[in-house]
Amino acid sequence: MALVPTMLWAQTFDFDLTKPQPVYNTQDSYGYDVLPAPDKKNTEPFYFSVKVPDGNYRVKVVLGGKKNSNTTVRAEGRRLMMDNILTKKAKDTQEVEFVVNKRSPQIDEDKRVKIKDREKDYLAWDDKLTLEFNGPCPAVKSIHIEPADVPTIYLCGNSTVVDQNNEPWASWGQMITRWFGPDVAISNHAESGLTARTFINSFRLDKILTTLKKGDYVFVEFGHNDEKEKRSGDGAWYHYQYQLKIFVDQVRAKGAEIVFCTPTQRRAFNDDKKTLRNTHGDFPAAMKMVAEKENVPLIDLNASTKVFFETLGFEDSKRALVHYPEEMYGRKLEDNTHFNPYGAYEVAKCVVMGMKQLNLPLVQYLRPEWQDFDPARPDDWKTFQWAPARNANIVKPDGN
Repeated sequence: MALVPTMLWAQTFDFDLTKPQPVYNTQDSYGYDVLPAPDKKNTEPFYFSVKVPDGNYRVKVVLGGKKNSNTTVRAEGRRLMMDNILTKKAKDTQEVEFVVNKRSPQIDEDKRVKIKDREKDYLAWDDKLTLEFNGPCPAVKSIHIEPADVPTIYLCGNSTVVDQNNEPWASWGQMITRWFGPDVAISNHAESGLTARTFINSFRLDKILTTLKKGDYVFVEFGHNDEKEKRSGDGAWYHYQYQLKIFVDQVRAKGAEIVFCTPTQRRAFNDDKKTLRNTHGDFPAAMKMVAEKENVPLIDLNASTKVFFETLGFEDSKRALVHYPEEMYGRKLEDNTHFNPYGAYEVAKCVVMGMKQLNLPLVQYLRPEWQDFDPARPDDWKTFQWAPARNANIVKPDGN
């Protein structure tokens, strides 16, 4: 039996953070969460959660305090909403506004998304809307939360797309939220290690279909893990294309739009240490063929990330991935697939530029501060600013 849409019970909330607030508990169903509550002199990061039904929520946050502040706002699993917002002491304040999509694994009374064990602690799959306030000196005066009836961009994919819950890992799906204003939501259903088939088989597409409607978009990026499937019929030209066709048919049956993204490159340089070799075989071409036959808009992330890595070069391209010395995390990390925050931030810009090149109506929702991006002229990693979350885990995400 299908559940009545939970947004019918959604409430509006207002919290004055200049006054004492509880630590999150089941009785109040709101309060400081994850980290200790800040005190009057505290300039440390903190979290604030409120229990809400599944749905989209417009959040308005007034930033500022008695001291000069620098605040980064993230939601759920390190989903970047606004970064490096500066306010001066005393009366200087800034209001930031954005939409957060909150979801749980429940699909109906009898069916749930098959989340992995590693996902059970993800902030993105619980019954709360959680906001993270980070930065050198975060300062928040108030939070307003209300239901939002806006178009939704749904993301389907693997570890290069998912809202990575822990530092130092990151993906473009949790960075692209930074560039969209308060009239559109982004709902990221990707998970590390998934293929197009296992995404469908774990009921993640079913979860999307319960709320998908005309005016919404579904972005699909698979390939990294599909390449390793070895069952009869697996491969780029049959099984992979068959799964992509399922996405096309079911999304369009709901009146929504679908967009393909070819898989991001791995940092796999040829012997010349100047050019990348193709590690994805026929999979990008197979996706392009389905896109052409089915008239699906396609963003060629495989091509743009090739330019990005080759522009950075053999050594500096490590700065976009989880490459860190032993002294930072207690173990040397050398991952040529998974992005760190800088790399994910840049790849998210590649996705936005793909939207612009396709002239998708979604670009009307870009924030006014957006500036067009060229992967051949990436942002300088030396000046990239990121306030690390306190939750870190050096265990490599599933997939490669």
